[in-house]
Amino acid sequence: MTTTSRERRDTIQWTRVRVRVVGLVQGVSYRKSAQAEATGLELSGWVRNEPDGSVTLEIEGTERIVDTMVQWCRQGPPGARVDDVVVLKMTAACRQVPFEIRA
Repeated sequence: MTTTSRERRDTIQWTRVRVRVVGLVQGVSYRKSAQAEATGLELSGWVRNEPDGSVTLEIEGTERIVDTMVQWCRQGPPGARVDDVVVLKMTAACRQVPFEIRA
């Protein structure tokens, strides 16, 4: 008997967070690198640049993997300088969609 993605989500802690990353995070491929990292981790969500120079991400998946992605956000790609990361827990939508870069 095989289990479906929906069944696995029911038994594993599924979570969603919004992450605001402050520092030198625009113009250093932060969004593209975040998308590649999140895709490799099979996470759902999005990333976008903000007018104030920060980057915002919404990340959804299992709690352990989301935590792994948040830790990546604290470092970022080569060339980035992360000064602060603020994480806000949200209600999970329990949807698996490709992680995208938003304008």
